[in-house]
Amino acid sequence: MNKKAILGIFVGTLVLMGGLIWLAKPTSNQNSSQAGVTSSSLKSDSTFFNFGTISMKDGNVTKEFTITNPTDKGILVTTLETSCMCTKAFMVRPDGTSKGPFGMRSMGYVWPVNETIAPGENRIIRVVYDPNAHGPAGVGPIDRFAILTEESGSRLQLEIKALVKP
Repeated sequence: MNKKAILGIFVGTLVLMGGLIWLAKPTSNQNSSQAGVTSSSLKSDSTFFNFGTISMKDGNVTKEFTITNPTDKGILVTTLETSCMCTKAFMVRPDGTSKGPFGMRSMGYVWPVNETIAPGENRIIRVVYDPNAHGPAGVGPIDRFAILTEESGSRLQLEIKALVKP
């Protein structure tokens, strides 16, 4: 192969890689789940839970957060997403039925929840963390989030932490 062909392949590869990176970058309405978390109208019994030390051999751990609509109008929750694929979230209705699992934004898309919470009504947000999802490299401290987004764009962020042991 001559030098011009090698240079052409190299430049073409660089242009292709740059184009793929440009296409994958989030747009203004697809920012990171944790960026720009704004105050939500929804209220939660707590927004943080630390599991402490957990073992990979014991499998998944679950935390349920109770959220409430304290306003006098229905609140439409449009999305529920997590900060990592190792974490799933479910929205549990008062009758025990649930929607989900909802996970991490994938290729810019988040599955819609489209659940209206009536004034004074509660929902359970069940957050499930899989300590085996990252394999042996997944030991150590973790910090994960479940984020509810309202129709207004306001967000409620629920956080879990743990120290993962083999």
